[in-house]
Amino acid sequence: MLSASIQEQIDRELKKYPADHRQSAVMAALRFVQDEKGWISTDDMSDIASYLGMPEIAVFEVATFYHMYNLKPMGKHTITVCTNLSCTLCGAEDTVAYLSSRLGIGIGEVSADGKYGLREGECMGACKDAPLFTINNKKLCGRLTHEKIDQILAELDKS
Repeated sequence: MLSASIQEQIDRELKKYPADHRQSAVMAALRFVQDEKGWISTDDMSDIASYLGMPEIAVFEVATFYHMYNLKPMGKHTITVCTNLSCTLCGAEDTVAYLSSRLGIGIGEVSADGKYGLREGECMGACKDAPLFTINNKKLCGRLTHEKIDQILAELDKS
């Protein structure tokens, strides 16, 4: 069951679209669920489908196509490293290796304390700042060095 808060947010989003195009709000609905719960379960996808009046498989297709949706719990701070060509050429593999070493987890894993999750992501459209990652799909951090990663992690550890 979608919370009242999520339903209100979806209803605001629906005002942007013609009444017969409710499915246009699916990406926003997925984001609202993830923002509230930290991840999106298959039950959440079913609830979204029901609320928007669309097939469950259509919601599942959207949720699995885009890398920004967590389909399992990924920790309080989900770090998604861009590993597309530009970032890889600028050191993304080293960024992943350093984060893995610092956090004690690999791609797709969550730290034992549940604080961090590490993901690999598709191009984030900021190639000039490569290598880069996002935190919870909200904050983009670029031109990463080991020192800058250490600073970012220190800030996150405080929250």
